[in-house]
Amino acid sequence: MAVIQTAEKLLPAGLRGKAEPFVRTLASLTAGNDPRTLAQRMALVTFAIRVASAAIAFITQIVLARVMGEFEYGVFVFAWALVVICGDMSCLGFHTTVVRFLPDYAGRNAHAEIRGLTSTARIFAMLSSTALAILGFLVLWLFHESFAGYYVVPLFIGLFCMPMIALGDVLDSTARAHSWALAALSPTYIIRPLLILVFMVLAVRTGAPHTALTAMVAALAATYLTTVVQFFNIIRRLGRRYVAGPRKIEMSLWVKAALPIFLIEGFGFLLTNSDVIIVGLFLDPESVAIYFAAAKTMALVHFVFFSVKAAAAPRFSALFSSGDRLALARFAGETVRWSFWPSLAVGLGVLALGHFLLSLFGPAFTAGHSLMAILLAGIMAKALVGPGEVLLTMSGEQRLCVGVYAVAFAANIAFNVTLIPFFGVTGAAIATAGAMVVEAVLLHLAVRGKLSIILFAFADPVRANLANGMDNHDR
Repeated sequence: MAVIQTAEKLLPAGLRGKAEPFVRTLASLTAGNDPRTLAQRMALVTFAIRVASAAIAFITQIVLARVMGEFEYGVFVFAWALVVICGDMSCLGFHTTVVRFLPDYAGRNAHAEIRGLTSTARIFAMLSSTALAILGFLVLWLFHESFAGYYVVPLFIGLFCMPMIALGDVLDSTARAHSWALAALSPTYIIRPLLILVFMVLAVRTGAPHTALTAMVAALAATYLTTVVQFFNIIRRLGRRYVAGPRKIEMSLWVKAALPIFLIEGFGFLLTNSDVIIVGLFLDPESVAIYFAAAKTMALVHFVFFSVKAAAAPRFSALFSSGDRLALARFAGETVRWSFWPSLAVGLGVLALGHFLLSLFGPAFTAGHSLMAILLAGIMAKALVGPGEVLLTMSGEQRLCVGVYAVAFAANIAFNVTLIPFFGVTGAAIATAGAMVVEAVLLHLAVRGKLSIILFAFADPVRANLANGMDNHDR
């Protein structure tokens, strides 16, 4: 009540009555501790972090493009994108397993399982990512003649980042499972890109060459510093939350859940990031740079969807575990609306400013403006069904989700391989957007068929669920 009264006093007298509902809602979001409020609060905090992250990432890429030029910038974004993809996938799904099981363990006060899960996930991620990095070194050493010479050394440097990227993903998921939005997202999406920019600027100021190799060294230093600090922060928080005690390790259960999640997230991550890699395989670094600038600018819309996914996953898991299917359907419908309308508003705004935004990278980058409209069509198709893959995963339908993403990824590869040789970067944009449409349609059908929830921005999932014969127990 004190919060509400203080906020109202700051408003003009004529607006206090009209603003009272808004102020009360805001006070409820900042002070409430019920599961729905926690999810909304995390969505808002995540949204704010992603807004800041998008701005930071955008400025960082502009500065890097200006400093390095089109060719070296294209080399850097290809190498860094490939390293990030491999680093994220090297967890083999174990980081999302933390989000899948930890809320259930917390609800049962199963602290031994929580201690076992969090520590095992960190160790597993480090071991698996290190093994994959070693394999990458061997591939570069044995087949270096198969790679363009300007990619080899940046990729070699980037492979050293993989263990820290994987560990960071586990730490992010541990924080997300506890609704620690700032601790979960700020290291990867705010601190690391800022440090890359700072280290790169310092390097060139001290005489380092303006090359992709210098940028990769800056990325390496930023990744290690960010992850190490985040590690000690999460360990400190866990120590405050749970007293020291025995650890119970349910490895078979976690691995059984992790592998389908790995396939789901692997296909999903490749869907949203492999376009840059494929463009790099078919076209020159300058084309990679132009395409990446257009995609990165349009990615300002993605933070809306990511914010909703980050907030929804623990809540989906808790609702499914509770057996309240009506509440699950209601919350699923809310997440779709949280995804679609903000994405539409942000997307149209970014598209309107697209030519100006691309010109900030350099005069040649404005050639990518038409690509932005194509990419937006695909993004909005995905926003129409919201975080459908998260709903399926948290509801135990991992295998079905794997099938959805396998088909969508196959379509993505087929579209890219077919269209890029004929239409260049325009073909890549059409392929990416087409794959997103395929993904959205398949997710809609999968959620409707398995959970009887019509996941669509303009549908009422609760009414549909009731029409499909939900019994009183589920209600």
